[in-house]
Parts: sequence; structure tokens; C-alpha cells
Amino acid sequence: MKRKIYDALLEWKREEADHCAVLIDGARRVGKSWIAEAFAKNEYKTYLLIDFTKASPKIRSLFNDYLDDLDTFFRLLQAYSNVRLVEHDSVIIFDEVQNFPRAREAIKHLVADGRFHYIETGSLISIRENVKDILIPSEEAHIKMYPMDFEEFLWATGNEARWATIREFFDKRKPLGPLVHKMMMNLFRQYIIVGGMPQAVMRFIETKGDFMAVDRVKRGILTLYRDGIHKHAGALAYKVEAVFDTLPAALSRHEKKFKPSDISKDSKLREYEDALFWLKDAMVVNPCYNATEPNVGLGLNLDRTTLKCYMGDTGLLVSLAFGENKNAVADIHRRLLFDKIELNKGMLVENVVAQMLTATGRALYFFTRYDKNKADERMEIDFLIAKSKIGRRKNISPIEVKSGRTYTTVSLDKFRRKYRTYIDTPYVLHTDDVTTEDGITYLPLYMTPFL
Repeated sequence: MKRKIYDALLEWKREEADHCAVLIDGARRVGKSWIAEAFAKNEYKTYLLIDFTKASPKIRSLFNDYLDDLDTFFRLLQAYSNVRLVEHDSVIIFDEVQNFPRAREAIKHLVADGRFHYIETGSLISIRENVKDILIPSEEAHIKMYPMDFEEFLWATGNEARWATIREFFDKRKPLGPLVHKMMMNLFRQYIIVGGMPQAVMRFIETKGDFMAVDRVKRGILTLYRDGIHKHAGALAYKVEAVFDTLPAALSRHEKKFKPSDISKDSKLREYEDALFWLKDAMVVNPCYNATEPNVGLGLNLDRTTLKCYMGDTGLLVSLAFGENKNAVADIHRRLLFDKIELNKGMLVENVVAQMLTATGRALYFFTRYDKNKADERMEIDFLIAKSKIGRRKNISPIEVKSGRTYTTVSLDKFRRKYRTYIDTPYVLHTDDVTTEDGITYLPLYMTPFL
């Protein structure tokens, strides 16, 4: 399936590959290995893939015994793998390189040699056990790979041509009209249910929309995540799994903040910081921090004791949140698809917006303020984003996410009054068409990636 990261790899090959390897970092099952091999097949004369989940002892020994004799290293590597490498037109893929950190350390010498290009893929790349006792090479370009975004989902499901139209109407801030908007919202609800894990999307296509078959795929991925926690989180495993299991409950609340007390009474955030970092490093979750001042440099004004923790893939959140009762899951799918569900729909809609913003490369920030004595000082803004080109004033856009058809903009109105010198364009992302009213731009949810 077509993925946007392919263009990033083309740019790496054109601009950087002679000077550094590229490391594709992402959660399990987002398609890292697939895209690396597809790119190698298409863009090089030959390629060699070393999967370090099953590499033989002979292959591994080369990195310990022959890095000071690269002629012998490459001769034996080709002999053991039965692949002929062509100087300056072959790439070597280190797949799941976290399983053999010594190979990652060797990148410095291999890149300096200059004969071949190198692609690394991995999960949990920076946790302690995967960088222990090695010198992390500076000769690495990092690319993060996320689940398929909505545009990639449209490509995969045969709706590629529709995206250019959506972009045109976004640029003009014009409504698409009832028929096109209804069709796009139907596709978007399918995306919420299926999510962006390539294996789930492929099953959705193969079964012509069998959501229960897709759900079985997603539950298999969730099982892999749990297995990974128990295998790699060490002493943190209990806390990591506890945070993972608590995500739906936290996101189902109105304010959606992560509260350690959901796990254990009187628990404090500092007790679970390492567990949250582990899930973030695994790219299973997308944390969203409270920015205390809506100004340039949102990351400089953080309250790290107040955060939300979104699931990295909304389709996985659907399967995690609604249990394993087949009849209940099927009913939830129907209700989501026909827009008949109110309970917890806000959780899913806000999560998918966080997922789409993350896929564009943005860090996530929200804004909250509470004053028990002053109603005008009580406000909650779902997301804040900065303009790509920073000016002297008006650099921040507040974003409110609305899942229902009837809602108010009380918090957004308070925010606009208090921080009018900071605000560029205020947005409401909702289930209706494009419109502008009272200085607020209202956009359908599926336009989030254009912000």
C-alpha cells in the first residue's frame, strides 16, 4: 500500500544516503519492514535484508569479528546471505535492529566505508536495554513512521482522487455540499473503526468491509503489544500495562486527563512517568501536555503534571475500549458507522484528531485553566498549534473538537477574549461542513491534516 514515508526515503537517498543511514522508528505493525523492503526493491539494483529477530549466529558474528576488515565482512555477508551486492547501487536493511544493538553501532564504520547505503528499522529504539553498552551513531537520519493517516486510508480503499478535491475546498474555505460531505464523513467513520494499522486496513479491503474480521486483526496487534510490554519493559511491566489498560477510561472522561488514581488510589504521576515514557518511546501512545501560556514555543511553557494520553491508533482504541463480546462489538461498529452512538464518541473523535495531528509531525499541546472564583478564567481548549511561519503576534491557533451536532464554544470564546493578541485562527473541528462564523473557522473532522 502506498505510504507517504516513501517520499521521505527518496529524499534521504537523494540528499543524505552517502553520508548517513536512515532509521525508521515506529510502533510494531505500522509497516516499517514492508516499506523498507519495498523501497529497496524499487530504488536499488540489489538489496540485502537482515532480520535481527532471526539472524543466524554466523551473520551476527561478522559484526564482532570483521568490522576492522570490511572487505572480508562484505564477502562473508554476501556468501552467508546468497545476495550479490553492487557497490553504490545496493542497500543493506537492518530490520528490527533493536534486537542486535551492535549492528546499529557498526553504522558509523559502514557508512564511512561508502560502498553501500543502509536502512534500519526498529521499535523501542531508545529504551535503556537497546542502547546499553553501545555508542549511538551520529550517522543516522531518523524518520518516524505512524499508522496510516486518513489520506493513506483513502488511497488504499480506492478513494485517492477525492483528497485533492477536499484540499481545494479547504484552501478556499468553502463547503463541499451535503452529498460530498456525507460521503466523506462515511469514509471517515470507517477510518475511525478500522484505524491505520496496515494489516487491519488490508483485511478491511480483502473482506469488503467485514469489521469483525478487522477487529480480530486489531486484537492480535493488541496482544503483540502486551507481549512486548512483558518482554521488554522489565520491572516496569506492571505499571506500563496498567497505564495501557487505563487509557480508555481516562479518555472517556470529559476532560480526558490521565490520572494515576485510576490505577491505584493515592498514586502520583511521578510513580508512572517511566511507564508513560516507555509507551511513548514504543509509539503506542501520543502524549499531550498542558501548555500554560499560549505563546510561541509551546514546549517551553509546560505543566508536565497535567497531561492527556491518546492511543497511537484510534482503530486499536476501539478494540481496546469495547471489550471482546462479539455482539457488543458488532453493535458498536454499527452505531459508529451510522453515527448513532453518543456514549464515548467524543473519546474516539478527539483521539483520531490527536492521531492525525501527530502524523503531520506536530507535538500535542492543550490548554486548561481553572479558577473557582472567576468563571471567565475557567476554560479548556482541546489542542493548540503554532503557525509554520512565526510572526511577532498572533501565532497560536486554538482547536476545539466536537463530536455531536449540538454544542457550545464557551471555552473557546473565553480563550479568544483573554488571549486575542496571541491568536491566529480559532478552529472548531466538527461533523458538519465548512463554514466561518463570528471569527471562528468550522471544519469537518477529516480536514484536520490540512491545519
